[in-house]
Amino acid sequence: MSKENTGSPVYSIPLRYRKMENLHIVFWLLKDIGWCMVWKPLGIAMIFPTLIISIIIAWRTRQYMAELTHNLAITFWISANSYWMISEFLHFDEKIVFGAVTFKHLAMVPFTLGVLVLAFYYGYYHPTHKEEDEEIVEG
Repeated sequence: MSKENTGSPVYSIPLRYRKMENLHIVFWLLKDIGWCMVWKPLGIAMIFPTLIISIIIAWRTRQYMAELTHNLAITFWISANSYWMISEFLHFDEKIVFGAVTFKHLAMVPFTLGVLVLAFYYGYYHPTHKEEDEEIVEG
């Protein structure tokens, strides 16, 4: 962490990490364009770099709980989103698993995991570690 001229804390990301994050956005957009346009090879191929980079980003930020939890939530979101896309591409999204639950609804598992990770952070970790967060910011 560094401070601007105003004395406000600044979270600094190494340039090589920022370049990877920016490339991650390109892959994510290409995946979703493939999904939207029903270009199955593009959509499915972009799952791998999008998901791998999100995991790498989460790993690299593991020492900062705020960054780690948000990056894990993004990884779960991409996983859910990718599963949902595949279920539509392969036409099993509307098939019944049980009751009124379809295979598409199974995407709620990783979506829910992402929400639970953030609930842990905001509901427990952040309120009980305020001193630690302030030390990191002032660091």
